Amino acid sequence: MDRLDAMAVLLAAVESGSLSKASRDLRLPLATVSRKVAELEAHLNATLLIRSAKGLELTPAGRSYVSAARSILEQFNEAERAAAGEYTEPKGDLVVTAPIMFGRMHVLPVVTLFLAAYPKVSVSLVMTDRVTHFLEDQVDVALRIGPLPDSSLIATRLGEVRHVVCATPDYLAASGIPSTPDDLARHSVISFHSVSVLSSWVFESQGIELTASFRSRLSVNTIDAAIDAALSGAGLVQAVSYQVADYVRAGRLKLVLQSFEPSVRPVHLVYDTHNRLPLKLRAFVDFAVPRMRERLSDAAL
Repeated sequence: MDRLDAMAVLLAAVESGSLSKASRDLRLPLATVSRKVAELEAHLNATLLIRSAKGLELTPAGRSYVSAARSILEQFNEAERAAAGEYTEPKGDLVVTAPIMFGRMHVLPVVTLFLAAYPKVSVSLVMTDRVTHFLEDQVDVALRIGPLPDSSLIATRLGEVRHVVCATPDYLAASGIPSTPDDLARHSVISFHSVSVLSSWVFESQGIELTASFRSRLSVNTIDAAIDAALSGAGLVQAVSYQVADYVRAGRLKLVLQSFEPSVRPVHLVYDTHNRLPLKLRAFVDFAVPRMRERLSDAAL
């Protein structure tokens, strides 16, 4: 039995809360995950996990072992990074995640410049709108939009974005400019839900959250399509400021309901480190932060 491998499987099961979820995360058959955990328990002659309808629960022995195993694996990974020279020069692989549209518009250009400056580093840029997990998804650094939960992660603020509502000048000239969120009920609205479902957008007035409900005549499943529809004059769209900044500056879209916009959302570069920071990660953070701040500043409305 490979005990380090068994430890990693056990930690994946504990982090995910189930053996089946761990098997998907690790891309291993469920039977293999179950076998590795069982072999580890047999080797230790101790029960580490209690399997119940609620998921996995650690026994007292399991809690103690998992804490020690996590420390051992961190030290093992640290030793490998040191031996591979990651603390002597920037080299190796980095996994970076970002929301899809923000990643395409702002993170990818910075990553390509970084690769040109650091030829010994390779980057896997994962663009997804779901929240990735550093341990489960093996992420090194993430671009996060919105308030951050308290955690041990290190976060560097890059700027902020707004949720805005806009439409073409021609549409507003023909249909009128909404003065309050309630006016949305009388407008053509482009939403991200089924046209038969009552949709809503969140606004804010004097610190109080407001929800405006409406039935849209056009629903799409990507923000790119929604913005394209708005540009064609199909109606009002709600987007994040960086997504429409160029169109607003060019006069193709006009902002409305600005006094009812929700609070700004911070943008952070987030990374995790328990020991020394590998030079490849430090180099990326140092390289990306000023450039991302500049791009966000340029995209502000």
